[in-house]
Formats: sequence, structure tokens, C-alpha cells
Amino acid sequence: MTMKFSAKQFDLITHKTPCLVVGLLEGKLTPAAQAVDAACSKAISELVKRKDITGKSGQTLLLPKVDGIAAERLMLVGLGKAADLNADSLRKAAAKLAEALKGLNAKTASIALDPIETVDAGTQARILAESIGWATYLYSTTKGKKPDTPTLANVELHAADKKDKSAKDRGLTIGAAIAEGSNVTREFGNLPANVCTPTYLAEQGKALAKAHKNLKTNILEAADMKKLGMGSLLSVAAGSDQPPKLIVMEYNNGKAGAKPIVLVGKGVTFDTGGISLKAGEGMDEMKYDMCGAASVFGALHTVLALELKINLVCIVPATENMPNGKATKPGDVVTSMSGQTIEVLNTDAEGRLILCDALTYAERYKPKAVVDIATLTGACVIALGHHATGLYANKQELADKLLEAGRSAADKAWQMPLWDEYQSQLDSNFADIANIGGRPGGSVTAACFLSRFTKSYPWAHLDIAGTAWKSGAAKGATGRPVPLLAQFLINQAG
Repeated sequence: MTMKFSAKQFDLITHKTPCLVVGLLEGKLTPAAQAVDAACSKAISELVKRKDITGKSGQTLLLPKVDGIAAERLMLVGLGKAADLNADSLRKAAAKLAEALKGLNAKTASIALDPIETVDAGTQARILAESIGWATYLYSTTKGKKPDTPTLANVELHAADKKDKSAKDRGLTIGAAIAEGSNVTREFGNLPANVCTPTYLAEQGKALAKAHKNLKTNILEAADMKKLGMGSLLSVAAGSDQPPKLIVMEYNNGKAGAKPIVLVGKGVTFDTGGISLKAGEGMDEMKYDMCGAASVFGALHTVLALELKINLVCIVPATENMPNGKATKPGDVVTSMSGQTIEVLNTDAEGRLILCDALTYAERYKPKAVVDIATLTGACVIALGHHATGLYANKQELADKLLEAGRSAADKAWQMPLWDEYQSQLDSNFADIANIGGRPGGSVTAACFLSRFTKSYPWAHLDIAGTAWKSGAAKGATGRPVPLLAQFLINQAG
């Protein structure tokens, strides 16, 4: 079910709605809360006085029926202290509100948080749409007993006037599109590897092109890759019965002839480690090794929803990494599309082997910039934990744009070094380059490997191994870094 978001001018007291949501500040009522409080014989003031709700950020309180207003229910949401209210704190409060609304047996919620002087109207709207869109995602595809879907289908955001409405409508549109893209990424990541195969991803690419006139999809098969000399990518696919695919999706909605942005997403739909077999514990989570590919699909969904005026190419090298009798062995030497030979010292460092050929393929587009996204290294998780995506770039200007997009979208990245001093760790006695550089600086040397194939264009690498999914009781794909990518592309489109 698609959530509908809209900004609307309505009277808080007389508006008929299944649920009216009003914001509270710690220590004082917002103007919206004051208006409702006056109409309801100071009911809100009484609740605050009794400390049933204090306005602390993220607190929610549902009142099934309040005399004096036309709404069937009144929900109060705490916004925290006025002095601390900003986009980040609003995002935290909106996430709690979204969870409360998800459990509400009402089809429509009418939200009035105005005015928040420290957060502009468009940003307020975007944050609410993103938060509610994310909260209402439920995985059910492979469940026999389907979970109950949230009743909420329509969200109205109170607007003070036409100018306010226009700004909020635009914010809601952007937020809803980013949530949609993130949820596409989560769905692809959460699908089991016996469903989400390279062929499945290719079919999704073709279906997207059929639905959108500005999008063209081309699928390169193993024979096509062999003709192009993609020996590195094919070496990873050698041990799998699933045929590899190179999925190329071209979106042309910018100026004719303008150089495209290229996104490249690692699509290892299941990673056993190959002959360098992983430990069995937790190996089920290696279905998430295609979250780079999933995030490219998600970002593309957002671009299509917003009809951004941009030229964009999305490249997804998709394969399994399996250990059969034809699989690549440690010590084998393969030849990449670039002509550089690679000594495969560890078959579990396979992501860089498929990305390098895709990055060489990207040269033909004479790109404005290339960004690859990959669950590339456990070393990045050790370095940055699960909060920040690792960012590497061969041009500081591109790095700065991605870092700013991440800050703006609350999907942060942290720049890591890409220094020549690390390159010698990839020296090989038997090939031009080894595919691993040892334990020290593992995330850095992986990026250094990729940098050998990106000398002809501005390039950045996002290592999302720590941010793409969660383990444990909350196991599931997060949808990151779609917000970062979407904001970057929105900025590029102007």
C-alpha cells in the first residue's frame, strides 16, 4: 500500500479527522497546542501539569476522545526543549511519532507541529514523510502468515497559508520518494538469496525500464562479459550455477549530451567466501552482500519518483560467490577488463573483483563522476562501527559533495585516507596487483585496489559494510545509503 502525503490548510478545531497530532515543547505549548488546549477546556495543560506528558522529545500520548474538537482522537508528541530543536532532534521525535502512528487503527492522521522556527517548512515535511514512510515498511514477501499491515494510509500536514503549503508539499514529495527508495533497498536486501538471484535483479531492471520512458536497461550476459575481457568479474562467478549479469540502467532526463553521474553497486547476491570459505555462523547474513546493488536500485527509484533533471547511469555487476569445482582458487591470476592482471590471494575479497570491471566499463560514458557502493570490508566496520559509511575519493570536490549530502540527509559518511603509502601492500610477485593487502588498513587497501581502475574520472567509493544492515533481533536491511545518494543526486540536478 502506498502512503499518501499532502499539505493542507485546515482549522485545528473544526477539522474532521480520525487523528489530530499536535506537538508540545518542554515547558511550553506550541501555538497549535495552545489553540487546541483553549478549545478543550485546558485538557492539554492539565496533562502537562500532572506530568502525564512533559514535551520531552519523542514522548507520545494518545487521547481517544477530547471534547471541543472535531477530531476523533488527539495524539500529543513531544518535541523537546525549544532551544535544542533542530532538524536532527525533529528527526528523532518524528521517528517516535511514526512508530506510534503505525500502531494506530486509523487511516488518516492530520499533523500540526507549527511553527518550528529553527527548521524550515520544507525540511519539517520531508523529515515527517521519511520517518513515517520508513516506519510503515514491513517485510512479508516470503512469510506464509502475513503480518498485519499498518492501517494508516493518508497523512495530512497542517499548512498555515499557500506559501507554507507549497513548501511542505515539495518537502513531502522528496521525503516520500526517499522513503520509497530506501524501502526498495530494504526489500531487495531482505529477500533470501534463493529468490534474489542475479537473474532476479536483472528482471527488476528490465521491469523498471518498461515502466519508465526515460529509462533504458541493458543486460550483459557471461558471453558478453567474456568478449569485453571481464576476467575479474567472471572469476567470481566461476563457482556458481547462477549465471552472472551486468545490469546497466540509463536514465536520461537531463540536458542532451550532458555527462552522466554513474552509480556502481556491488551485487554479490550470496557470498560464501568461495574457496576461502567463511565461517558458518552468521553466513546467512551474506545475502546482504548485494546491498550496494540494492542501494543503486533504491536511489534510482527515488530519482524516477522525483523525475530529477539529470543524466544517470546505474551499473550493477551481479553474481554469487560459490565454492564448486570450477571456482577460482587462491593463487590464481585473472585478467581484468582494464588489462591489469590480479593475483587472487583470497577469494573472499571478491567484491573488488567484480567492481573493478564494472568501473572500467563505466569509462565508456565519459562520466561527470562515478560513485561505487559496496558492502566491501569487515575492516570498515572495525574502523567506523555502524554509524558512518566509509568514504574514499580521488577528487576532494566530489568527497565534499557526498559528505555534505550525507550530513543534510542524516545519513552520514566519514572520509578515509586514500594515500599512496598504502598501495605497496597490494604488490604481487606474480601479477600487476594482489586482491588483498593484509590485515592492516583492510578497508583502505580495498579502496586503493579500486582506485587502480578509476584514473580516468572523478570517483568515490562508499564502504557500507557497517551501515547497510543490522544483525541480531533487529536483523534486516537499513536502506542506507539511499538518503545520502538521493540528496547528492538532488543537489546535482539543481
